[in-house]
Amino acid sequence: MKIRYFLAAAVAAMMTGAALAQPQTSVQVEKGNGSTTVTGTATVVATVVAIDPATRTVTLKNKDGRTEELKAGEQVRNFDQLKIGDVVTTEYHEARSLSLRKTSGPRSSKERQILLPAASGAKPGGTIRREVTIVGDVVAIDANGKHITVRGPQGKENVLVDPEQLKDIRVGDQVEVVRSEGVAISVSPGVGN
Repeated sequence: MKIRYFLAAAVAAMMTGAALAQPQTSVQVEKGNGSTTVTGTATVVATVVAIDPATRTVTLKNKDGRTEELKAGEQVRNFDQLKIGDVVTTEYHEARSLSLRKTSGPRSSKERQILLPAASGAKPGGTIRREVTIVGDVVAIDANGKHITVRGPQGKENVLVDPEQLKDIRVGDQVEVVRSEGVAISVSPGVGN
């Protein structure tokens, strides 16, 4: 299975978990030298209440008592280390940064993916990260000064910007948009394990 599809599956599983439990969320904005980064994090915590090794299915329960079944694919290491009562923490992290980049050249896009599974013999878990860098042309700036529309090689994308950056951005400029997302899943022993 390609990492891209694994990331999508992990994000989907995390979002399914988000339906199970209201995630704790946080948003941070960092301003730097000509760039602004907006970072959002959602964390979901649930307890393992049932395990079916034959189907590799785990039933998770949140603090409100709602349950959800999730199937762990063959790529999930150390499935046999799971125990009833273990606490599963899933953290979804997304960051977007925008920096003005005065260049002349074609629109471009590149992607980098990193999979860091749990160590052999440890509890299941790991981290999956994906970073996409797009160089595109600014084709529109909204009247409120909070979004720009960038046309990259795959089409148009709306991007949230810091109003301070807009004084240097004009329609027709090339900008670089970096978007990273990741899912980290960790399992810790529950009380009595």
